[in-house]
This record gives sequence, structure tokens and C-alpha cells, in this order.
Amino acid sequence: MKDSLGGKSIILRLELQTDTIHFGQLITVITENGGDVIAIDVIQTGPNWTVRDITVSALEQAQLEAVTGAMKALPGVRLVHVSDRTFLLHLGGKIEMKPKVPIQNRDDLSRVYTPDVARVCLAIHDKQENAYKLTIKRNTVAVVSDGSAVLGLGNIGPYAAMPVMEGKAMLFKQLADVDAFPICLDTQSMEEIITTIKHLAPAFGGINLEDISSPRCFEIEERLRSELDIPVFHDDQHGTAVVLYAGLINALKVVGKQIDEVKVVICGIGAAGVACSKILLAAGVKQLIGVDREGALVSSSSYTNPIWNWYAQQTNPNQLTGSLSDVLDGADVFIGLSAGGILKRSDVERMALRPVVFVMANPTPEIHPDEIEDLAGVIATGRSDFPNQINNVLCFPGIFRAALDCQATTINEEMKLAASAAIASVVAPQELNKLYIIPSVFNQEVVRLIRRAVIEAAIRTGVARRMPREFRLEGAL
Repeated sequence: MKDSLGGKSIILRLELQTDTIHFGQLITVITENGGDVIAIDVIQTGPNWTVRDITVSALEQAQLEAVTGAMKALPGVRLVHVSDRTFLLHLGGKIEMKPKVPIQNRDDLSRVYTPDVARVCLAIHDKQENAYKLTIKRNTVAVVSDGSAVLGLGNIGPYAAMPVMEGKAMLFKQLADVDAFPICLDTQSMEEIITTIKHLAPAFGGINLEDISSPRCFEIEERLRSELDIPVFHDDQHGTAVVLYAGLINALKVVGKQIDEVKVVICGIGAAGVACSKILLAAGVKQLIGVDREGALVSSSSYTNPIWNWYAQQTNPNQLTGSLSDVLDGADVFIGLSAGGILKRSDVERMALRPVVFVMANPTPEIHPDEIEDLAGVIATGRSDFPNQINNVLCFPGIFRAALDCQATTINEEMKLAASAAIASVVAPQELNKLYIIPSVFNQEVVRLIRRAVIEAAIRTGVARRMPREFRLEGAL
């Protein structure tokens, strides 16, 4: 588990023979092995023994293992067990379902279930859109994964993906009061995934696709968007893209450059790389070069990946060829969505003056920020222990809150651009600097501003089926 300082922590339950070892000796051994005692709880005591729970934090897992080994070797100490606080938090799952009204008597039962519920069912049967008024559909999102591309873990399957999807559901609820439910499908067949989600759709107001491997994720999302009348949003693509563009809006302000004049190089043309490129093109970037394992993508070449063929036709107007290092000459912006360690200081030295460098590979960035701090105008990463974290948690709660509240049929490019601008606007001009271009995920203004901007975009582009009351009062249409 990561503690508030960015480290990891465990709880050691120790039985101490107090006539053999003093508590101060124990603390010294923990400290010498790289641990930091952050809590002590007395569980039981006797005339010459005591049982205590000691919470120990450290920067690295290896230090915690060293502490545990030292406890086993200490005379007068018995290590009863070690509890990982993260595993304790996950016991029994992290979410639950609760009724909004209690059932206290037969009258309550008859109204929430049989026989009176039949009248509600018939009202929906007569007018299907009543489902938004009379069921959870108006506030519910399905978080759907097949477990094929989970975090940095890869294809670990649907059972192992559940803790991530539960966590996503928690964030939806806490940050935007959206009722999200994790659905992990025991299939990686594209057709079966599409069919299953279509069959589930009546219960939900939106579909959040999560951790589905590329390139299948592109067609799954595209097919579902065309075949369903509710928003379908692959967060690994578009959530990352929205937050990246929000950060870039402010980063370019810091370095004093215009988006339609900069040369942008993106490394890693997978799901996130394609979505980030699309939003940057829509925002006005003219010179965008994508680089992957075969080098810079160019329209004169043919690729086995159909997405790369499309990408090459839309980007790289000057037909630059070669490696990442080759195409970085004079670049104003580097966006890394690839692998740790692939960017060198010498590459950044050949970029334009005060370049914007977004190194978002996790857990190891494309280059460590400390290596280029003196060269870069702005640096952003995907990690929480560096300034300017590009985190899609800033996007998906607010964008779905907006889509549900206006009953949008889709989340289009205009709505994504509006979300980016809203996120960027949270950082006031007087606060803006190279170490602060993007707000915290816990900033309470983020969801509120995204919601308003995205609803306005949905109304403006004709995909909103409902106008929330505050917009009617303001005469939005």
C-alpha cells in the first residue's frame, strides 16, 4: 500500500517477551532496516509479555521485507502475522449496494415490489424513456472490462481485473455521485463483448470500457457507439486524452507558445496515443508526428495495424522518417505513452527552447524528470509523486456526470474538448507555473466545471435529450 508520503506500509503483529527485549530496541532494528514506525497499537498484555500491532512504512517493498526478516530473527520476538493494509482494505470487496428507502412494513413492500411495482413497469412499457425517471438507469454506469490490458499488468483476466473495476466504481461515486458497477466479462471475443454489452445496456445510462487491449478496443467502442443510444467511453483512450490536453493548454501558456504553431511528437501509438492524437488534431495541432516501434509513422508506408495506417494518413505532414531521436529535432512538445527509459537527455537537448515534456509511462517514465529539469519548460508524468500528474481520474467522473444529467446519446469530440478546457480552467492564471499546470483529483471544482462545460457542449451539438433545470432557467437554447 502507498501511504500519504508515497511509500508502502504493513502492519506487524508482534508478541514481545518484555524480560528479553525492550521496545526501544525493536524500534531501532526497524529503523536500521529502512522502516518508519507510524502507528503502535497494544492488543494484549501480560506480566512479562505484550502483543502489539506496529504499522511500518518504507519507500521500497525490499525495505519492508528486510524489516520483516529482522523481526523473525530477533530474540524475544515472535512475528504473529504480517498484514498488508491494501489487502485488508479489499477484504470482501470495496463496494456494496444499499436501498435508498427502507422496507419497514407490508405497505412499503407492496409499493417497492409486488403488487404496486407492476404499475411502474407498465408505465415504462408504454413509454420506454420513463426508464430514466423510474429506474436507476438515469444515474448508473457499467464499468466493463475483459481483463486483457489491466494497468501495467497486461492480460490477467476478468477475475483479477475486478479490484481495479471496483476502485473505478468507488471513484465514480465519491467524486461525482455516479452509481457505477464493475462488470468483468469472461470472454475476449470482440463479438461476444459487443453482444453482451448491448444486452446489458437497458439497465445503464452509460458504458465505461476499461482495460481492453488494443486494437480490439477501437472497434468495440466504435461498434457500440453506433449501435447504442447511450454514451460509450473507453477511458484508457479518451480519459487520458482529455486530461493530457488540459495539461497541454496550461503548459503552452507557461512556455508562451501557440497550439497551432508547435511541433508535437507522440511516442506510443496504442489506444491512448491514438486518442491523444485525435484530440490534439481537433484542438488545432498542425504538425503532429507519431512514433512507435517501427519509427515515425508515414503515409508512404503500409502497416499491419489498420489503426496505424489511418494514423499515418492524418499526421506527419512533412513526412519525417526515422527513430524517435531523429524526429525530435526542434520539437516543442514530447508526449510519451510508451516505455520507461526510451528518451535521452541528448534528445531533449535537440528539442526547441523550453520544451514541454510529458513522460507518462508508468511506473518508470520515458526519462526521469530530474535528468531534464534544467532543460524543460514544463514536465508532466503519470505518477503522483512528481508535480503535474496526468491522471484520467480528473476526467471520467465529471464527463459521465454531465452525460447522465443531460441524457446524452454519445460523448463527442466537442464534449471532450470542453472537458479539457474546464479542467485547465481550475488552475487560475496567477497560480499557473511549471510545477502546477493541472489540478488535484480531489479539487472539488473539477467535476462541477466539467459538468457544466460538457452539458453546454452536448446541448450545442444536439446530442442532449434533456436540458437540466438550471440550463432551462438560463435559457441555454
